[in-house]
Amino acid sequence: MTNQITSTANPRIKGLARLRRRRHREERGETLVEGFEELALALGAGAVPITVYHCAELSRPGELDALRARPGFTQAELIEVNRPVFDKIAYRESPDGWLAVLPSVHTELADLQPGAQPLLLICEGVEKPGNLGAMLRTADAAGVTAVIATDPGTDWGNPNVVRASKGAVYALPVVSADTAEVLAWLAERDIPVLAATPEGAAVYTELDLRGPLAIAVGEEKHGLSQAWLDAARWRALIPMSGLVDSLNVSTSAAILLYEAVRQRTQPAR
Repeated sequence: MTNQITSTANPRIKGLARLRRRRHREERGETLVEGFEELALALGAGAVPITVYHCAELSRPGELDALRARPGFTQAELIEVNRPVFDKIAYRESPDGWLAVLPSVHTELADLQPGAQPLLLICEGVEKPGNLGAMLRTADAAGVTAVIATDPGTDWGNPNVVRASKGAVYALPVVSADTAEVLAWLAERDIPVLAATPEGAAVYTELDLRGPLAIAVGEEKHGLSQAWLDAARWRALIPMSGLVDSLNVSTSAAILLYEAVRQRTQPAR
């Protein structure tokens, strides 16, 4: 069934604004996904929206039919809104007429099944949603087993995490836990840690990354904590020849993940 909202003062419209706040997201167990591509990817990963808000004036022809063909979309309440209402609820600079309320995503560490040859990405203390989202997008592309945020500065349901990940937050397991808990979980499963650090002892390309592996990257300003550095089997260095002394955390994660993928997929000699 399709409903309509034409007033920016509608209580449901005001409720969407509250979902931009972490406390409200966690209380309701819901988050916002804006954008056709992001919503399509979430649907493709099996997510079932609660409500979908659509502005025909902003969306492209054929998009509604394309989403209706996706499993899960028809289970959502579809609400048509006008341009002033959508401008009120959108959080992107160039809205495309799609905004959905979806259940928040989260996997408990105890429920994570890493398999025999896991490739995990550990993000310690990352605060910027854009960085966390970018790492999710790379992790999905690289076939990572799961992404684990330790002592995170943001939550997986942050709309800007969802946006930066292009919806990939729904495509692979994501976990939040404290550092001690994650280190114990890794040790119990004999999954070694590679710590990314400018003070690394070995260049990352010189390491054997073909076995079970957890790649750990640290928060934007200070890098990994001593706990992760002490627990690491390898402290990996990404060589840099310029004046800048560090890379963006999402860039570092991408370099290390794809080196692991390269080693795992190259022909055996």
